[in-house]
Amino acid sequence: MPSDLREKIGSLLAEPGSTPSAERAEWLRSLAKTESEPRAPGARILETKAPTREGRSRPRSLTAHQIPLDLLRRAADRLQMVAAIMAIALTGYVVISNSAPVLADPSLAQPGPTRLIVLAMLLVSIGVYFLGRWQALKPERMLDIGLWYQVFLAFVGAVAIQYFAAELRMPVWGVSEVAVLILVFAILVPNTPGKVLLFALVAATMDPVGDLVYGLKGGETPTFVQMVGAYYANYLAAGIALVTAHVLTGLARDVSEARELGSYRLTEQLGRGGMGEVWRADHRMLARPAAVKLIRPDMLMGVGEDRETLVRRFEREAQATALLRSPHTIELYDFGVTPEGSLYYVMELLDGLDMQALVERYGPLQPGRAVYLLAQVCDSLFEAHENGLVHRDIKPANVYVCQYGMEADFVKVLDFGLVGRRPGIAADTRLTMGDCPGGTPAFMAPEQILGQTVDGRTDIYAMGCLAFWLLTGSCVFSGATPLDAVVKHAREVPEPPSARSEMPIPAVLDELVLACLEKEPERRPASAMSLRSQLAGCAPDDPWNGEEARSWWELHRPTVPPEPVAQGA
Repeated sequence: MPSDLREKIGSLLAEPGSTPSAERAEWLRSLAKTESEPRAPGARILETKAPTREGRSRPRSLTAHQIPLDLLRRAADRLQMVAAIMAIALTGYVVISNSAPVLADPSLAQPGPTRLIVLAMLLVSIGVYFLGRWQALKPERMLDIGLWYQVFLAFVGAVAIQYFAAELRMPVWGVSEVAVLILVFAILVPNTPGKVLLFALVAATMDPVGDLVYGLKGGETPTFVQMVGAYYANYLAAGIALVTAHVLTGLARDVSEARELGSYRLTEQLGRGGMGEVWRADHRMLARPAAVKLIRPDMLMGVGEDRETLVRRFEREAQATALLRSPHTIELYDFGVTPEGSLYYVMELLDGLDMQALVERYGPLQPGRAVYLLAQVCDSLFEAHENGLVHRDIKPANVYVCQYGMEADFVKVLDFGLVGRRPGIAADTRLTMGDCPGGTPAFMAPEQILGQTVDGRTDIYAMGCLAFWLLTGSCVFSGATPLDAVVKHAREVPEPPSARSEMPIPAVLDELVLACLEKEPERRPASAMSLRSQLAGCAPDDPWNGEEARSWWELHRPTVPPEPVAQGA
């Protein structure tokens, strides 16, 4: 280990009142090995197997031959890819067929109808590609367009071959290009078995249709026996496409059933985070969408903690979180443990964006708006602290700004399910976070870093970091590695937000942010309610209210893509 790194870790572990341990030292070493991120540290994914349960009934919303939404979207993306490849290939063909050598030798030029057919294929392929990029088009409609696209390609391909021939192309025993096309679409662009079979049979018939078209222009039409010998593979491919559709829809059905948690069915992955995955879910009985967060048990397990103790602590904290009634705390609908051992929460689904994305997309906030949002976070934290809960991980990605009913710029604090109780609250001392520091390095209080006792004032420190981010668009401390930021949080005095902001920040707000960032908890605002009261007078010349918030959302909402709560997992 480099000497400077050893000194940094040693200085932290030697801090008076700290509780040095092998696990904490290993955590600090892991921070030193991780490169610092240019933005506030975001979420990291730990792969979580989708839960499965046996003996459950099939969801009413998924019939025998329907495909889950996320699989539909993947198939629609593949159709867009096929159209793009076709467009590129046809563009190359057009360029080559119009090259100088071809134009110089009339015998090499393509017949006029063939050129028109190729041009039609190119334009249709480009159209299908851009339809795939149209977000308003539902994936199932896109796949239906793909079926017609398959028939179109089969038809124009068969006709083009006949027009290109200098004389009648007699049927050849073997596999037609149309058969290959049918199989490619069945695998890459699946649909319901009935539709797949119908359109595959129509596509298979395009080769005989091409022969008939050639006959209409004076060529010799093959006999029925010749057509059967040449094109039987097309209809065999249609049969294989039907079997493929049955297999794929069956697998999709199994996947859908495997994605059930109690009364909820997981339909679409919304995001990934440091604790696991977040999925959009639908209640099988109620018309209420929700967000389900799957959490790896090892991410919550403390030192010496067994699985039974972890589950007990998880259930206790989830029950405590469910009792929180602040409108600015995300609502918890349900929780549990999957048969595979993953823990999960079912939460309300929000429509908006987190504070990290808000600042990255639109820049630092004016002081009045920052105060307006921070006050709402204080409301959530005050209730939690009064109930003995410490969040431990207040950061921009865990605070959501959304349109909520008729209100705009409405704040929701996420991840209260991963909190820790203040000392003395829990009767069972084993139900603690052990020596696990928790939190995110760029927003951790010194006592949290050093393994000392944490309480509500730990969240107050994180609020100072959050305010700094909103006002400046940067973290209080940064460095080459997260460990550098951790060392600065424990040692260095921060500069005021106004030193990094191009906007004028009131001196009283500067002072309040620095007060929240005091190294000693006793010197910070005593409570979230005290912080809220002090925030009230911090931007008298730059007020922000509900009316201004609604105006902002009316102006910017069309440019904000739907970001249901998915961060900070």
